[in-house]
Amino acid sequence: MTRFISCTAAMAVTLFGIAGANGSERMEDGKRAYERVCAACHATGVEGAPVVGNKSDWQQRSDLWEAVLVEHAEKGYLKMPARGESDYLTDYDVSAAAEYMLTLTHPELPAD
Repeated sequence: MTRFISCTAAMAVTLFGIAGANGSERMEDGKRAYERVCAACHATGVEGAPVVGNKSDWQQRSDLWEAVLVEHAEKGYLKMPARGESDYLTDYDVSAAAEYMLTLTHPELPAD
């Protein structure tokens, strides 16, 4: 029985480590997409874009956070063009960038 528990615990640690690495990789992917496309407006507030890291800029945004931001980034919203006018961004790139931006701005909030 002890051997079973040890094996189960080891498997859980291994799986958790793998999941953690994938989450970290996704954040790196999101950072790259953000820096290539999104930062052009969201680093400085061009055309009223909410600045990443400035919580007050994001206060009036939806409580649905990531899901709404991804939809707006994919389809465009107000002055923000769809995919930041970068057709080469994949759906994964867009959602990873949104997650990255929200994590930097509101690290205390849970992801969708």
